[in-house]
This record gives sequence, structure tokens and C-alpha cells, in this order.
Amino acid sequence: MSAIETKPLIQLRSTAVLSNIEIAPSVFILSFQRDFTFRAGQVLGLGLSANDDPRLYSIASGENDDIIQILYNIKPGGQLTPNLAHLTTGSKLWLTPPFGNYEGSEEPAWWIAAGTGIAPFMSMFRSGIGNNKILIHGSRTLDSFYYSNELSPAMGERYVKCCSGQDGEDVFHGRVTNYLEQAEDLPSGQKYYLCGSAEMVVECREILLRKGVSYNNIVAEIYF
Repeated sequence: MSAIETKPLIQLRSTAVLSNIEIAPSVFILSFQRDFTFRAGQVLGLGLSANDDPRLYSIASGENDDIIQILYNIKPGGQLTPNLAHLTTGSKLWLTPPFGNYEGSEEPAWWIAAGTGIAPFMSMFRSGIGNNKILIHGSRTLDSFYYSNELSPAMGERYVKCCSGQDGEDVFHGRVTNYLEQAEDLPSGQKYYLCGSAEMVVECREILLRKGVSYNNIVAEIYF
């Protein structure tokens, strides 16, 4: 999935793909060398030629990482991802500068993601602001908890996996919305960052509002 933002009117420039690895069925991590600065939570526009209308994807790397990672899934009939999946080491990729205002902070907060919506939170985590966060990640299958090998040891019980399609050890059975419905005493004064489909964002926002969280404390990034 890719993020919804206002695309910058700027010429794309090229870079070379370092790797493009399928980590789960139809889900890939695309990597290339970083030669720009960015803030955790921002997006890039990607294309396969200089004349493409770029599609937007969240950066999954930390602000000081040398390699940029883009987490994406193949969308059947999509404009970019079916062809993006065929890129190999050395292939040319076109991109915009990073932009966007979906940024985290050092303050305690909840990160709530569905599917590849985990990407901006990985960027924040890898940038060193995950120590006082609770991360809720929803997926339909157990093989879709991307980066769990990195998140589980570091976050422990603050990393909650919600799986709606399969049962597993140390996994909440249900969607992130089910988890939030059952959660008691959600702190109303903390920020709640949502990243996923429009449906997921709307449903989570409604639950949080109903449980007393201020609208101003809910920050959303919609993927499609």
C-alpha cells in the first residue's frame, strides 16, 4: 500500500536499486542508497521513469540509516507495484525528495498500524523514539507481522500483534479495532497515531473518540 499525501510538483531523479526482497506473499522490501535527509514518518514518490506520475510510499528506515527501505505490497491492477516487484539489483528507480508532516515525537504515544502501514512507525522506531510507545499492529495472517524480529525483542509487551485470520502464540485474535474496543483506561492525554486503510483509520478514530480520547490527539495517515 502507499500513503495518501499531496504530491510535490518536482522533477523525479534516478537511483539504483540495491535489493528488492519478497518477505511475505506479494509483500516486498525495496532498498536503495540514501543520499538525502528526511524526518521519520515522511514519504517518497516513486516511479519507473522520469515521466511517471509518482506513487507515494512511507520510508521504513531510520533517519540515520545509510540504506532507504520501502515496504510495499503488490496491488493487482495497480499502476506501479506489479512492475515495481520485477526490479532487481542495479535497476533504475525514480523518486521525489521526501516530504510530509506525519511525524512522531519523544512523547509517550500509541502507534496503531494495519498491514504495510507499519512502515512509518518502523522509521520512527529506528530513529530512536520508540522507548515510550505502544505499537499495535494488525494483520490477517501470521506471516504479515513485518519487522517483528526487530520489534519484539526491543518493545516486548508494548508490541501487540493482532491477527484476524489465524491464531498464534502471543497474538491477539482479532482486528486492531477489536483490541481497542476491549482495551481499558486508554490514556486520553496521549497521542494516537493511526496508519492503514481509510476504513481502518475511521473505525479506530471512532473507537478512540468514544473512549474519551480528544480528536486533536488522533493523528492519521491513510494508505490505499
